[in-house]
Amino acid sequence: MPNPSARSNAAQVAGQCLCGTVRFEIDYPARWAWHDHGRASRLAHGAAYATYVGSWRKRFRITAGKRDIARYEDKAAGAARSFCRRCGTPLLYERARAPHMVNIPRALFVSRTGRQPLYHVAIDEFQDWAYTGERLVPLKGFPGIVWERPNRKKGLDRIRVFR
Repeated sequence: MPNPSARSNAAQVAGQCLCGTVRFEIDYPARWAWHDHGRASRLAHGAAYATYVGSWRKRFRITAGKRDIARYEDKAAGAARSFCRRCGTPLLYERARAPHMVNIPRALFVSRTGRQPLYHVAIDEFQDWAYTGERLVPLKGFPGIVWERPNRKKGLDRIRVFR
């Protein structure tokens, strides 16, 4: 395994916040990637789950906007989350028990990171309202919108049961 602090001709992968004020890069490939279904990540991202890419801290660099990064420390959880103070984009998730790692939301990268999110953290906290790959169909009259069409057979069965 390569030395995580070695930077000899390593390729970089760039990322940024929504407004573009904060920019960063990591050496390619990332260390690992995962989906985090835990409550704290759901609240921090306002989403069903957050997908992160982990990098060695020494292989992560802020290339612009360092002064525009705000930090929230959750002492009880032993974690810190950083975000852009201009647009609010979540930028980093750091844990005290892994001081040599930084975790970055996967969606912030402009290209591949060299790791696919194969792992699920806190899967026991998975939300029943999250999309799980059901068949989607176009919504008539609304280009670009798809929806989960109710199964007509199931609907008829319900009607029979409640008669």
